[in-house]
Amino acid sequence: MKTSIRSKRFTMGMVIFLVSILILSVSSAYYLNRLSMKTSAILKENHYSVVYAQDMSDVLITINRGIINSFLTNKSIDTTIINREFIMFDKSLRLERNNITEVGEDQLVSGIETNYNSFHNSVAEFLGSPDQVIKVLNLQEKTDTLYQKLLLLAKMNEKAIEGKTDDAKISAKKATIQMTFIGTLCFLIAYGFTFMFASYFNQRFYRLFDGIKEMVSDNYRSRLYLDGNDELTEISLAFNEMAEKINTNKQKMSVTLHEDLGKDKSTDDIDELKKMLLQIRNMEEKAEAMLSRLEKK
Repeated sequence: MKTSIRSKRFTMGMVIFLVSILILSVSSAYYLNRLSMKTSAILKENHYSVVYAQDMSDVLITINRGIINSFLTNKSIDTTIINREFIMFDKSLRLERNNITEVGEDQLVSGIETNYNSFHNSVAEFLGSPDQVIKVLNLQEKTDTLYQKLLLLAKMNEKAIEGKTDDAKISAKKATIQMTFIGTLCFLIAYGFTFMFASYFNQRFYRLFDGIKEMVSDNYRSRLYLDGNDELTEISLAFNEMAEKINTNKQKMSVTLHEDLGKDKSTDDIDELKKMLLQIRNMEEKAEAMLSRLEKK
């Protein structure tokens, strides 16, 4: 049974190319996913904590500024604004409690909660009797303590962002080196197989090409010998058969001409000779056309 040249070497080459592309795609997706996870962790775990700390600090400053202005101007403070700010602080503190990621952050947040409750109570006492200096001073002390802890929370997460960013950079460099190695290896494998594939078929094509040139040059005793069981081998056998027929017809023609020397040639013999010459010419034209196509390739 004839074996197609596409079923083995060609198919194997396509499989190698596809596998190389698949390896590169999977490797790229893997390393990109790792980098994406690292950057997402920086955003989710630390950046948000910095934002929450900043929001709570802003609320603290707003409340403290309102209390000082009320005390200095001896005007009643707008409790609606104070309550709204406390609601915002509670929200940011709750979000931060659910986003603890660093070592020691849990204890720091617990301390912030304790100081915040004490600050909240001091504000309530001041609103009850805003004319006492001692309460204002006590409130300022608690504000400063709470603000320092919020600042420490922000610094802790900013430092974590720097460390994780450096780690992401190192991972990116490693991924680049590994992807370069994998890409080079896949390229060399694919190139090596392509070279072997091309060399194998170039050798067979040139042998076929040289054999056809011999036939076109009227050397019909020449034969094509290609090993294997593929289409090229089948073509060589077809050319050998054609050359054999041309050679046989030439020999018959030579014998016929020799026998007919000195004799009158009948019209039938002449017609038969013309047909034989026409067949030879047709075979030569087919060989020349196939040779021309091979030269163009």
